[in-house]
This record gives sequence, structure tokens and C-alpha cells, in this order.
Amino acid sequence: MAGWIRVGVCSWADETLTKVWYPKGVKSGEDRLRYYAERFDVVEANSTYYRLPDPQMVENWAERTPPGFTMHVKAFGVMTRHPVKVDQLPTDLRDVPTDARGRVERPPREYRAEVFKRFHAALEPLRSTGKLGGILMQFPSYVVYKPQSLEYLEWSREQLGGDEMLVEFRHASWLDEENRADTLRFLDEHGMTYVAVDAPQTGGKNVLPTVVAATSETAYVRFHGRNEQTWNKRTGSAAERFDYLYSEAELREWVPRLRELAGEMQAVYAMFNNNGRSAVPSPAPPEATENEQDGLVAQAPTNAQMLKRLLGQ
Repeated sequence: MAGWIRVGVCSWADETLTKVWYPKGVKSGEDRLRYYAERFDVVEANSTYYRLPDPQMVENWAERTPPGFTMHVKAFGVMTRHPVKVDQLPTDLRDVPTDARGRVERPPREYRAEVFKRFHAALEPLRSTGKLGGILMQFPSYVVYKPQSLEYLEWSREQLGGDEMLVEFRHASWLDEENRADTLRFLDEHGMTYVAVDAPQTGGKNVLPTVVAATSETAYVRFHGRNEQTWNKRTGSAAERFDYLYSEAELREWVPRLRELAGEMQAVYAMFNNNGRSAVPSPAPPEATENEQDGLVAQAPTNAQMLKRLLGQ
């Protein structure tokens, strides 16, 4: 294979991991990240979606992970046009138009540019140590394929200052038969990395088909689980929505796909976002035995370790 296949989890601080996966003696944020990094060499930072990253926090991440570790960072909600409440912003950025629910609404382009600037600057400790992966730009389902969306993608790429832009869509129009080729061509021409998803195929507009493709030297796949009953739930936690434990047979389907991508790409990332908990499978797979507590396993790290085993890692 020309490239590496690297497997990881979409957060190391998710509630399910802290309550189920980590041993009871591993309690601090520092210990958890070190423990995680002993088992996986790549992770996504998810907290940066909710608030702009603090430079000292990012420096801690760089110090607590070994050489060769990669951390992809999820873009702050303002950057991806998500609804963000004003109190999630730094105090000096709260003078901005808001809707009736106190959320940022249609801020001027200059305002978004300042948010991008601060986000970029805060990541320097990861960047300078060679540990920064890509910036995950996960767009909401109301961002559809149209000229204005393409223009915003291109503008966002410019704001990232050379960092790799990982693009995940949540509306089917981007990959339907009419627009699929144009979407992938656009990402390729503008140096953006397409993020493929494994998600429940409900047929709704807010879920994309599983299209295995690459538009840069990086291939990226996010595993959201296949729980059709919870995908459109509007209440409860993300753990409920992505509540799914992949079987070994389901993950085995991905092995030849990932290996084919690795034969063509410099790097392939398989990242698990199924963040619920499940009963320990019977018989329990090898990766479910070390940290099982009270008969439960954390889905994402269990499946990540399972895929690593299937890949022979």
C-alpha cells in the first residue's frame, strides 16, 4: 500500500468514553488523552465545534500526545454556518446580529473572517509540532448545493491559511445523480478533502449516500452508525442519535475499500463517531475485554479497535 490507513475516534472526551471505556483510575483530561494516544494515533477534537479553541488548551494537547500523533480539529459552528448562541463566543465578539433565540444570525463576512483568524491562530501548537491534521468543516443539512454554497466553500478554504480543509456535507443534493460529479470535481479543483460517511440510508435529504471517493491526497471516512430509528431524533443527546455498534461483518466490508484507497492516497483516515454504549457482544471480541465495565462497551473505540484488527494492525 502506498499510504497509511489510520483508525481513530471522533472525540477522546465523549461522555460514553469517560463513563465506560477509560479505566476508573483514569479521570483527568490529561490522563485520558495520554491513555487514548497509547491506543490510537489519530483523533478528532470535537470541543472546538462548540467554542473557539483556547491556545493554552491546544498547547496541552500537543504536549500530551506522542510524536507522529495526528489531531484533526472540528471547525467552530460559526465557521460552518451552524446556529451558535452568543454566550458561546468570546466577550468581544458578542456584538453581532442575533435571532429570537439569541443565536448568531447572518453575521457579516468580516465577522466570520475574524472567527477564522482566531481559530487558525489558536492551533499553532499543533501545527508547529506536525500534529495538526485537517480542519473538519461539517456543514448542516440546510447548506445545499448551489452557487452561493460553492462560493462560501472557496472563501472558507482561503481563510484556513493553508491548513487542510476536510468537507463533510449533510444534505443529499451534494451527492445526488445530478450534482455528484460536479461536487467532487469542485473539491478536487480547489484542494479540498472530501469526507465520505457511513450512515443509515433513510432516503431522507439529511443523509448522504455512502460514496467512496477522494479529492486530494487524503481519503477520509466518518462512521456515524446505521441506526435509522434515531437518526432524525430532535431530542436527547448525540449519543442517542449515533447509537450503533457495528458488527465485524459490517466493518469487514470496508477493509477492501480502505485498502484500495490506501493504494492511491498518501493517507487514509477511518474515524468512528458512533458514541453510544452497548452490551458486551457475545462472544466478546478481543477489543471489548480490556475496559468493559458493568457489561457495557463504548461503541466508537470498540469498533475502531475491531477495524484495526481486521486491517491487520
